[in-house]
Amino acid sequence: MYVYDSFDHTFVRERNAEFADQVARRLSGELSEDQFKPLRLMNGLYLQLHAYMLRIAVPYGVLSSKQVRKLAHIARTYDRDFGHFTTRQNLQFNWIKLADTPKILEELAEVEMHALQTSGNCIRNTTTDQFAGAARDEHTDPRPWAEVIRQWSSIHPEFTFLPRKFKIAITGAAKDRAAIRVHDIGLHAKPEGFDVYVGGGMGRTPHLGHLIKSSLPGEQLLSYLEAALRVYNRYGRRDNIYKARIKILVSALGPEEYARQVEEEWNTLDKAKIDAPSAEIVRIRSFFPDPVFTDKTFDRVALERAQIADPAFARWVKNNTHAHKRDDHVSVTISLKPVGLPPGDASSAQMDVMADVADQFAYGELRVSHEQNIILPHVAKTDLYELYRQLDAVNLSTANGGKITDMIACPGLDYCTLANARSIPLAQDISQRFADAELTDKIGDLQIKISGCINACGHHHVGHIGILGVDKQGIEFYQILLGGRADEKAALGQITGKGLSAEAVPAAIERVVQLYLKLRTDESERFIDALERLGRDTFAEALHEPA
Repeated sequence: MYVYDSFDHTFVRERNAEFADQVARRLSGELSEDQFKPLRLMNGLYLQLHAYMLRIAVPYGVLSSKQVRKLAHIARTYDRDFGHFTTRQNLQFNWIKLADTPKILEELAEVEMHALQTSGNCIRNTTTDQFAGAARDEHTDPRPWAEVIRQWSSIHPEFTFLPRKFKIAITGAAKDRAAIRVHDIGLHAKPEGFDVYVGGGMGRTPHLGHLIKSSLPGEQLLSYLEAALRVYNRYGRRDNIYKARIKILVSALGPEEYARQVEEEWNTLDKAKIDAPSAEIVRIRSFFPDPVFTDKTFDRVALERAQIADPAFARWVKNNTHAHKRDDHVSVTISLKPVGLPPGDASSAQMDVMADVADQFAYGELRVSHEQNIILPHVAKTDLYELYRQLDAVNLSTANGGKITDMIACPGLDYCTLANARSIPLAQDISQRFADAELTDKIGDLQIKISGCINACGHHHVGHIGILGVDKQGIEFYQILLGGRADEKAALGQITGKGLSAEAVPAAIERVVQLYLKLRTDESERFIDALERLGRDTFAEALHEPA
């Protein structure tokens, strides 16, 4: 992972000192809340329903064990002993005292972390495939490019006050695990260059991104992004917050005209002053080598015997490991979705254990996925059973990777001032409904995503089953969407019928699932494939029939 140099350390320290002064002036009454709001947002501090929330930047989702231990310490010392991992591959502390914020930022800086650009109308955290650098199907490691973008975009003088927040995602594999088509800019890194998608996004008016450039050389990436951002910054709708995202501009102009204007702007730029020199790209890439893999003799028979002796372990291996580029290693998903608990939450004790097992079994590295789980990217197969045992001791061994209970859910009305409905209790009720492990295995790959409002922080538009919380005269209802997906065949789900009460949703989803099990061609046909074959209407009737 990238290591700070003297410039980085100085930059973060100076920003922290500046914000500490702003906090002191707010606490003394010298600054009003209206004056303080844009300042705190530039430093990742929100005012939620019950307390301040601090969003910690985790660039492209990569963490060291040392950083995770610091996050655990902050959870214990300054919060209510837990943190919430988000779909932006960041971490949120939901119960922060304003007076403690400068001290928290000082402690984060000790481990090369900060909260800059985790809020506000700027370029947010660039996200990537959680298996980057490890996946067998990867053709380009996107992490160095994400770091190049991070350095270019940090406090960029032109793009600190964009019409709206701006999100970039990169994938480097044939299978899109970074949801690039629902980002303002999505980048598919290939050996021949980048395919650039622009104008995706969810929220009030969801759009899929349009391909506007193919095979863009990496050496010209930054100048092309600069041109794309300039066109948006110039013409984005600052007069209407609901029409301010780039997706609205691309839709209004048309992708061809937007691409033409980007090319025109790009041709006016002094690219040599913007693009990273080749030597700098090489330098940044040097921070992302493979670990020095430990040579451990893999005893396949011993692993098979352990799985036979412990069916729960066998299920965990099947559901929570991912093919690695080395035959003797796998990537491991640590599920933060135990049945009945809030998705994405981890206690300080669990964070400490995750840091410990990363040091013991995974070369000290962890990742945050946009599905709100933690990944150990490099684990020797011979260590799997001992890793499982240690995770199991702290309720981190739930074997539901990619399954129906591996839900995305935003904080919802339990925390967020923008939410219309609660997301967490509904996610808990659904996971209880499908708590039986054999049933979830039988169902297979089925992605549920829940948002508590139209802003879509829970990615409901791209869930195989999406759930959107709405307010109807003070009562919480939930609209059900079917047919969304965020992979290389990206599609937006469609609202299906009238809204349902929170109590009715789990049973409705169960009816849809049972119909799928009845109609699928065989066990290999996933829910999303069956739905696309049979059509949404087939499942809509089951969704709304009486229990």
